[in-house]
Amino acid sequence: MSFLNQAKPVAAALFLGSLSLASLSAKAGIYNLTIDEVMTDIGGELRPAMGINGQIPGPELRFREGEEITLNVTNNLEEDSSIHWHGLILPYQMDGVPGISFDGIKPGETFTYKFTANQNGTYWYHSHSGLQEQAGVYGPLVIDAAKREPFRVDRDYTILLSDWTNEDPNDVLANLKKQSDYYNYGQRTVGDFFEDVAQIGLAETISDRVAWGNMRMTPTDIADVSGYTFLVNGRNPDQNWTGLFKPGERVRLRFINGSAMSYFDVRIPGLEMTVVQADGNNVKPVKVDEFRIAVAETYDVIVRPKEDTAYQILAESIDRTGFARATLTAEETTATPALPKLRERPLLTMADMGMDHGAMEMDAKGETGDMAGMDHSNMAGMSGDAMKSGIAPEAANGGKILVYGDLKSLKAVEDYRAPEREIELRLTGNMERYYWSINGIKYSDADPVKLAYGERVRIKFVNETMMSHPMHLHGMWMQLDTGKGEFNPLKHTVNVPPGQTLTVDVTADALGEWAFHCHLLYHMATGMFRKVVVEETPDLSSLTAPVGE
Repeated sequence: MSFLNQAKPVAAALFLGSLSLASLSAKAGIYNLTIDEVMTDIGGELRPAMGINGQIPGPELRFREGEEITLNVTNNLEEDSSIHWHGLILPYQMDGVPGISFDGIKPGETFTYKFTANQNGTYWYHSHSGLQEQAGVYGPLVIDAAKREPFRVDRDYTILLSDWTNEDPNDVLANLKKQSDYYNYGQRTVGDFFEDVAQIGLAETISDRVAWGNMRMTPTDIADVSGYTFLVNGRNPDQNWTGLFKPGERVRLRFINGSAMSYFDVRIPGLEMTVVQADGNNVKPVKVDEFRIAVAETYDVIVRPKEDTAYQILAESIDRTGFARATLTAEETTATPALPKLRERPLLTMADMGMDHGAMEMDAKGETGDMAGMDHSNMAGMSGDAMKSGIAPEAANGGKILVYGDLKSLKAVEDYRAPEREIELRLTGNMERYYWSINGIKYSDADPVKLAYGERVRIKFVNETMMSHPMHLHGMWMQLDTGKGEFNPLKHTVNVPPGQTLTVDVTADALGEWAFHCHLLYHMATGMFRKVVVEETPDLSSLTAPVGE
């Protein structure tokens, strides 16, 4: 079987047939999707899973900016389901979050989503019911610009990254709750202890081990879940999704991280990448050799291969347990290079937390508390290398790695103004008991975050854990503070690295009830989640303080 792909027009033709498009008008389209039980052997073992229109991932949805969209979604499962349109600005009733924006889709029933594509760019869609996203209910979504874009391309490919496990996702979560390091296959050994003694001395080594013990974590806790098979557009590395080019062409690659739990470091050996969009929004072009993509983020890059050869697209998991792999090739017969050796597994350090040994305070339940030893004073704004996680590697070729400080909106954001108040969200959790929370409170016990319609609010994320958290706000843009003022980039998902503070400004311009959560699926499922309510005249007294107080 060939996995070679042609340029965008062919992909679009396949898309139209698979979705039963009822209208070819650029102004209005009716689309039909089904959520199904399917059998798959993605991980080398035939097993039941879930898919959309009978496939994993679901078909690429391709809309036109300004299009009036009708999407009929039928649930063929034996349990409730849903579809959330990740990153799209739409009425809250169409957002697809059970218990917040609607009741969900009952077995055998159809829910009709209706909204206008008011934006363009690269996005994705997925179930917001239970752990169905990990089971296969997700897919790519692209909205073509109504006007000419500020860059030219000859070919356009979507690169949907994801992680796959042959285990039932409910079993994965149960294992994490029984033993938080169940999937940590890189535990330190006695040999590591003696190596550390030789390098830093006995006293320092013991102090380090005690500090990690107090936090009930290890420096190898880079990813909660290892052992995944990593995919590109549903293909494992052996199946090798492949796209064609002609030497000299400008090729647009739309990267989407549709994983449940996995971050990737992306590179294309032999090609420089120019980042032109982040989370669907145009940014000033940035030339990089490598970039890290958090769960739920999207980046569009342009490459210009000039040689008549094959180039590997390598998405290496940050815990260095495997690759998602694809290939760009000028000839169908061109041999694909062998996968390179995985880089050395990184280790977290106390320096990553900005703290001294033993400085992290915990309450009686083991919940991370104020972390008195952590210095957040220089983290606001987060420009340049300060945006880089402590576990981010050097580029494989020693070149440039993208950091948030590089991102600058291509045009000034329309509603840039000083925020009227600040909300601090401490990202907290208990790794040993495996639950995650905000401000020490799980979603089930939390009050909603209330915003007044039209107000400008600053949200300050303080990560008091040793895990990265990709925080996603539904229905509204977050303007990430990278020190660029009115040119600070707009994002729907921002990654908050271990022990760091990050700020975003939000204009509450969407009435209704919205979800706000960590996009690591098992973190969201165990409590790192909030409801945001935007009302015309909410009672905000005593909830938050004005900025500067």
